[in-house]
Amino acid sequence: MTIAFPAPGTAPATVAVPAPSTGFGAWAGAPSAALDSDLTFVIAYRVRSPQERGAEVVLARSDDGERLETVTRLDKSQFDAESLERPALVRTNKHRWRLYLSCATPGSKHWRIAVLEADDPSRLASSEARIAFTGDEQTGVKDPVIHQGPGGWRAWICVHPLDEEGEEDRMSTAYATSEDGLQWRWHRTVFAGRPGMWDARGARVTSVLSDGRASYDGRASKEENFSERTGLARWDEASGRLVALGVGPISNARYLEVVALPHGGYRLFYEAPLRDGSHELRTELIASGP
Repeated sequence: MTIAFPAPGTAPATVAVPAPSTGFGAWAGAPSAALDSDLTFVIAYRVRSPQERGAEVVLARSDDGERLETVTRLDKSQFDAESLERPALVRTNKHRWRLYLSCATPGSKHWRIAVLEADDPSRLASSEARIAFTGDEQTGVKDPVIHQGPGGWRAWICVHPLDEEGEEDRMSTAYATSEDGLQWRWHRTVFAGRPGMWDARGARVTSVLSDGRASYDGRASKEENFSERTGLARWDEASGRLVALGVGPISNARYLEVVALPHGGYRLFYEAPLRDGSHELRTELIASGP
């Protein structure tokens, strides 16, 4: 079974943020985006260099989704983090902003997710952080996808098991709900890789549409870590889980973010690999999305 989905390559791509330098590890991407009340885009993305893991998360604003103007930066030192990875940016129904931030615990393979809140994205860097998802000694948590809707808050969290040394790159996706987006109730693993398939090593949800269609990052092996590709999934009511679709990935991009536009269509943001090993942040406008 296949489903129509606003996928990378559907429309001409624009480089929103170039790679910070050349070579493996020089990456701009892992984006999360939301629309403000004036329909401008607010985008949060991670910047990494070969010399420094996940150095910072940048907050930017854009009228068109293509030309980004930086409004603030969050340095990993602010959060006692060895690295920062994909954030989740949410404009709440009280017209405030939340940033859920993936933070690596120094000297370990553990990850936790902090949350900041402010009345404007430019003030997030100076907001007090609290821990939203702690993980534990056996579990690292990162790369959240978080939505607020009429029924409350929902989160899809990438989980890395830490029980086997050297195997911490394995990943699956868990589901959590909350009344306030701060205190969360964990449910269960709702998505995992398929043995013998291109996503056997793990599956990390990257975007979920309102009708249950979803995209995810997958890879077959430990050697493909940092070279995930995009696959598709859909929500299955009978099992209460996401089900992977198709026999292969649909794109070499990773960390696909899909913003539904109020008058139809979608704006995509994603991290795209280049031949020299660097990654850039790209965007596409799908005027009348599938």
